Amino acid sequence: MTKDRSRSRRRVKVKTPGGRVVIRLERRKPKQARCARCGKPLHGVPRELPSKMKNLPKTKKRPERPYGGYLCSECMREVIKQMAVEKFSKDLEK
Repeated sequence: MTKDRSRSRRRVKVKTPGGRVVIRLERRKPKQARCARCGKPLHGVPRELPSKMKNLPKTKKRPERPYGGYLCSECMREVIKQMAVEKFSKDLEK
């Protein structure tokens, strides 16, 4: 029992059906997902434990756009624009 009583677990007060309030120890949620390029928090990516993320459908785990769940929308736009410019410049060289 003592190994569970560490500060790595958060204390949650829960009311039981009998009317008592007990303290349960739950795992803390992970940090919010961040953009790999600029470090901004990613919208649309839930802060859940891996065991709960496993049961979520794929569409709820990350946004449905290119680089969703990896880059924020602003960085994604910049990357796609850079790729288009590179492709266009290669076409001109040929």
